[in-house]
Amino acid sequence: MGNLFCCVQVDQSTVAIREQFGKFDEVLEPGCHCLPWFLGKQLAGHLSLRVQQLDVRCETKTKDNVFVTVVASIQYRALAERANDAFYKLSNTRGQIQAYVFDVIRASVPKLLLDDTFEQKNDIAKAVEDELEKAMSHYGYEIVQTLIVDIEPDEHVKRAMNEINAAARMRLAATEKAEAEKILQIKRAEGEAESKYLSGLGIARQRQAIVDGLRDSVIGFSENVPGTSAKDVMDMVLVTQYFDTMKEIGAASKSSAVFIPHGPGAVRDVASQIREGLLQANNAH
Repeated sequence: MGNLFCCVQVDQSTVAIREQFGKFDEVLEPGCHCLPWFLGKQLAGHLSLRVQQLDVRCETKTKDNVFVTVVASIQYRALAERANDAFYKLSNTRGQIQAYVFDVIRASVPKLLLDDTFEQKNDIAKAVEDELEKAMSHYGYEIVQTLIVDIEPDEHVKRAMNEINAAARMRLAATEKAEAEKILQIKRAEGEAESKYLSGLGIARQRQAIVDGLRDSVIGFSENVPGTSAKDVMDMVLVTQYFDTMKEIGAASKSSAVFIPHGPGAVRDVASQIREGLLQANNAH
């Protein structure tokens, strides 16, 4: 109906290309325009000014001969002031952009090792964007942004990389575990040493108290019972302790202590051994 009345409507974010007798005449902005067909004017087509996106998957290999698939996302749009160039100069815009992306990626990635490719993907994206901007500006297109959204190594390489990473983490975990066990053993040894030290102090104090008690008992008994010597008192004390010990062993049903020799007459031998040991110790000093 619009063509019948020589009128045409151009939508927002779109321009139309008008020709006269097959030759470019004018770029029509959004709105309503007169198109007198009887004067040889006709609508050649429409051109969108919206930002478009093209995802490109490019397979290449790195410097260390690992095949990777690089996924690039290109955002571009036609320039309104150069709509005639964008409409007439390129017949396959997406194919042209894809060719430039392939060319830049396959020239950049083979110079890098696999790990460097992941680290320098922003540099790769910048190189692709610069090349596209320089090339596509001649055709009336603007490159809005270029992103390297993914780098996919071969599945076997990816599995090997995961295994290397897992092995490194397990090695680190084993080192940390060994270090923790070492610290635990050191702390346990320090605790045992401190416990034995304190136990030794307790035993020493206990023996000192026993010696002090025996000394006081011997002195008191000698003073209260005339004619007795320190030797007689010590023999009596040892006999008393012997019978007390035998009583305690007999009262315990599961005692595993054994006295050899165990007769009462052996107490005198024990007493003499103790006295001889003390005398030898004193002589040594």
